[in-house]
Amino acid sequence: MVDTRRYVPRLGGRPTAPALPTGGRTHWPTHSDSVVAWGWYVDGVKRECSDLGFASDRAKVGEGFVWLGLKDPTDEDMSKFAKQFDLHELAIEDAIEGHTRSKLEVFDDDVFAVVSTVAYVEHESVTASSEIVATGQIMVFVCPNYALTVRRGEHTALSGLRARLEADPERLALGPASVLYGVLDLVVDDYNRVVRQFENDVDAVEEVVFSRQGTREVDRVYQLKRELIEFKRSVVPLTTPLAALSTRTLPNIPEDAKAYFREVADHHTEAREAIASFDEVLTSLLQAGLARASVEDNQDMRKISAAVAILAVPTTIGAVYGMNFTNMPELGSRYGYFIVLSVMLAAMVATYAFFRKNRWL
Repeated sequence: MVDTRRYVPRLGGRPTAPALPTGGRTHWPTHSDSVVAWGWYVDGVKRECSDLGFASDRAKVGEGFVWLGLKDPTDEDMSKFAKQFDLHELAIEDAIEGHTRSKLEVFDDDVFAVVSTVAYVEHESVTASSEIVATGQIMVFVCPNYALTVRRGEHTALSGLRARLEADPERLALGPASVLYGVLDLVVDDYNRVVRQFENDVDAVEEVVFSRQGTREVDRVYQLKRELIEFKRSVVPLTTPLAALSTRTLPNIPEDAKAYFREVADHHTEAREAIASFDEVLTSLLQAGLARASVEDNQDMRKISAAVAILAVPTTIGAVYGMNFTNMPELGSRYGYFIVLSVMLAAMVATYAFFRKNRWL
């Protein structure tokens, strides 16, 4: 059988895809558990087809494009699809091993995007060990005739996105770029949803910190700040890819699509600015909590010092009369015992009144 797969040169340009030979067909295995869904779209409309090989062959000769969705594929699955799509080995390496930051790469005529995803973890209240955000990744390959999405993690499912795009043929008619736009729009909407939920946690912790027992809740502020850092690491790196998609000329990204990416970039900026404000608020809360703890420690030390001073008076007098000297006139006094007790009590009361007046007690 004649090989009709697209060849991706690793150096230099990419040759034009050969025409589909008569009777030829590429056989694509779709039995893998990692294949979530796929579709063949012509002019923005899904064609009814149960044979991925036939659909891919038609897409190669310019009849629409194929969108294949994978979830947590194995190394073997990715290797097979890499050969079938003729994808660049560096992009496949990221898809297999994962990448910690969002990024955008161009390999010959293919655009490869890594997008970090975020989901809010429901919880009753923020504790010192609460998990607030869970992260994952979606990788998108935008090729001339294919769109391949690879999802890592249990959140940010793409089934709803596929249904929404299929209901909007005009947007889907933009080709594989519409899939990339849809993924980015979905992910950024999730960012803003998590921002709103995260704001509730910040408000709750702020209220607790400034309560009477707030100094004991500094660990909750610290945990919330740690989770915010993880959230920030997922959101902020997407700035550069969105700027490139909005302004640069890239393969397989039509000029008409740039307006859509600019809209996503605006929404992303809102999430990024909100995260920056949360960071400032939590830093202030942490400093305020530590300052309150320091003030309370100083107040406790004052109370301890005042108590020591009050007890020092009878201790000193008792120590003097406990030295058992023979020539101590007071020892022979009939009322000496009562006089000494009275002096002790009067001195303690006077010392207490002094510290009370100065608000040490």
